[in-house]
This record gives sequence, C-alpha cells and structure tokens, in this order.
Amino acid sequence: MSQSIIELKNVNIYQGGSLILSDVNISIGKGEFVYLVGKTGTGKSSLLKTLYGDLELKEGEGWVVGHPLKGLTWKTVPFLRRNLGVVFQDFQLLTDRNVNENLKFVLKATGWKDERLMDEKITDVLDKVNLKTKGFKMPYELSGGEQQRIDIARALLNSPKLILADEPTGNLDPETSDEIMHLLFQICKDYDTSILMATHDYMVINKFPARTIKTERGKVWDNATVSMN
Repeated sequence: MSQSIIELKNVNIYQGGSLILSDVNISIGKGEFVYLVGKTGTGKSSLLKTLYGDLELKEGEGWVVGHPLKGLTWKTVPFLRRNLGVVFQDFQLLTDRNVNENLKFVLKATGWKDERLMDEKITDVLDKVNLKTKGFKMPYELSGGEQQRIDIARALLNSPKLILADEPTGNLDPETSDEIMHLLFQICKDYDTSILMATHDYMVINKFPARTIKTERGKVWDNATVSMN
C-alpha cells in the first residue's frame, strides 16, 4: 500500500451553496477495499460525486489516481474518469443494445478506435465476471445479478486503479448479493484495484468485513464501527 489512490486533505464539500461535509481527511491505498456508510442525506453521494469530478472541489486538496480534483474542467475530467470505474445500483445499461454493444459504447466514448482491440477487451472483462457467453444477450434477458456483473465488467473496461461502487447490492437478493461481493473482493485482490463501496447493507459488511468510513453530522469518520441497529 505504498501509493495513495484517494487522498483528501482538509476538504469541504458543497452541494449548491450548502456545506455538506467539512474537514474531510481520507487516504485510501492501492488495492484496498473500503466501505462508505451513512444515513441517506449525510453526504455519501456528494463525496462520491466529488471523487469522480461531478461536484467541484472548492476548498481543501484532493487527488484521485494521481489527478488533482481542484481545478478540474470539462476537458480534464475525462482523463480522471479513464482511471476510474463506477458501478451503479440500478445498472444503467442501455436497453436498446446487447451486452457487447453496451461495452463497446463505453470504449468508444473513452477514445478506443481499433475494433479488434475493443472486441478482445470486451471478451476479457466478460470473462472476469464469468459471463463470457452472454455478450449477445439484451439487458432485459439477464437476471438482476447478471446485469450487475455486466455493470462491473463495464467498470473494468479501462483497467481502472479505482472502482467507486454506489450501493451495488441494493437491488439484489441476499444470495446474489454474496456473489457480487465475492466478485468485487476477487477483483480487488487479483488486479490490485482499490474499491470504495457505498452501502446501507450492514449484513454485507458483517459478512465481508473491511475498513469502513462513515458520513455523519457533517463529518467523515474513518475506521468507523457499524452496528445493525
């Protein structure tokens, strides 16, 4: 863990004109798995949005995968995002095209040109999530768990150093949830990818323990203990 993938120092996070989180200091190392917990409205989403350049960092210093968050512009945000994978709770797959075309859309949007290399990359990420045979399926032909695996495959396309996962098990039954958690921990271990996962599901945290940070009362608490109540 020699290298910090996320580094925030004395950061204040604003949404609109309102101060949401103050004096945030976080360091997350290479290949580390960290949970982000906190009640709705305590700033989890605002923190994630700051990390992928959706919210401007106005006060304090922040770096994500070596990119400064201060002074990001529409021209420099794509360079940051190429090093990130984002996994959503509601999958956000394009419903009018099959799995392969969903993945190719992202590759083209991030600057890939060579069709052969794109096809190889798509095969590679589908293999990583154990869905190699599902490339020609439409999203509606897949189960919720399979759609979430495709979402994770999409996050892996540009070999990110960091995955930000926003409630990735939120819409899944417990058994499928466990499968997705095993997959995320495997990716973390095999590829030395850092993962910051926002979750409300304390059953998951108890079953798959890891360092936990918590948003509460306008602050971020590191190594927070979480209880079921």
